[in-house]
Amino acid sequence: MHDKSKGFGIAYDNIYLAGGARTPFGKLCGTLGRVSPTDLGIFAARAALEKSKVAPEEIDQVIFANIGQSSGDAYFLPRHIGLYAGVPATVPALMVQRICGSGFEVIIAGAEQITLGKARVALCGGTENMTLAPTASFGNRMGYPLGKPGFVDMLWEALNDTAAVPMGCTAENIARKYGIARAEADEFAKQSIDRAIAATESGYFREEMVALNSTVFEVEGLRPRKVKLPRNVKDFSTDENIRPSDPEAMAKLPPVFEKEGVQTAANSSGIVDGAAAVVVAHGNFLREKQLKPLGRLVASATSALDPWYMGLGPVPSIRLVLEIAGLSLDDIGLIEINEAFAAQYLGCERELGLNRNKVNVNGGAIALGHPLAATGTRLSLTLCRSMKTLNVKYGIASACIGGGQGIALLFENTDAS
Repeated sequence: MHDKSKGFGIAYDNIYLAGGARTPFGKLCGTLGRVSPTDLGIFAARAALEKSKVAPEEIDQVIFANIGQSSGDAYFLPRHIGLYAGVPATVPALMVQRICGSGFEVIIAGAEQITLGKARVALCGGTENMTLAPTASFGNRMGYPLGKPGFVDMLWEALNDTAAVPMGCTAENIARKYGIARAEADEFAKQSIDRAIAATESGYFREEMVALNSTVFEVEGLRPRKVKLPRNVKDFSTDENIRPSDPEAMAKLPPVFEKEGVQTAANSSGIVDGAAAVVVAHGNFLREKQLKPLGRLVASATSALDPWYMGLGPVPSIRLVLEIAGLSLDDIGLIEINEAFAAQYLGCERELGLNRNKVNVNGGAIALGHPLAATGTRLSLTLCRSMKTLNVKYGIASACIGGGQGIALLFENTDAS
């Protein structure tokens, strides 16, 4: 599909997720605060290979995303992740970037490499350490004007669209457009948190998560990589941003972006650190290896819209991916939409007429957090697992993207009855 009014997309033939894994998501300045995004990616990549039962030697392409470069070796990030995951040195690595949609874009890129015949198996993922986002000085080599040293907070810059307004203000624009009240935003946030707590307490996330410890990644011919977590931390496997919600306390919080706005710290996505990875493979490879896939990638779509209403990005992309696949929303049993902001999700819900009982059934980013480059991969992994658990045939994972874009992936559970 190539339509500048609707977006761009494609239906796939015989492309699957073999499996995947993610790290726990650490809260801002929390347990993972000093772990580089490269190391987080290595943890996720190694675990994804193990859970997929795919040997590192069988990987043909390594494709990773990282939005806020927050370590000295960030330029080498996808290459280092591949090497320290045990992928042969002769296999190339690629970095992709579509801001909040990057975790989806790596899966699309892997599927395209396979479709083009450039690979049969791709290791794909995203990683982010938002805590380590630097305070940067651009142009320091050329000196500073008197009294103007020129430093910027790159974490804030990641949340600010200088062509329009900060991301949170786009959610306020949506709240005004659809008449979304503060109480409604808080109610949705509480639901997200309650669902995430229930999923955590039931052990649901444990199956997609790798427990982290201080370690040394060692590969013959490479320098060892030492990873240090806080001394008292062992088998870290907790999404730290999840915490019980109190409606009365939530109601007392001041709006963050506008004086009379609806968005607060409690009903916006958490700023967290973490990584996720999946193995994307051709069906022939899986059959040869007698491996059971996690899900089939049916189609993908990307779209763009007015940046002042950035959060509505899932609307055109979901509509387009359904059109490409020849399905309707009634055919979709589960949906994951990244909860950048409560009002942002609620605007999408109203525009699409979504049944909330089918959306983010294990909670979303308001509870778990939104590690920019990792989110799309995590959503795809969680969705495919939920589809199997609930015997759902079709599911969609989607997100809005900074600057006014949207992205959606449609998956099929080939085991559904």
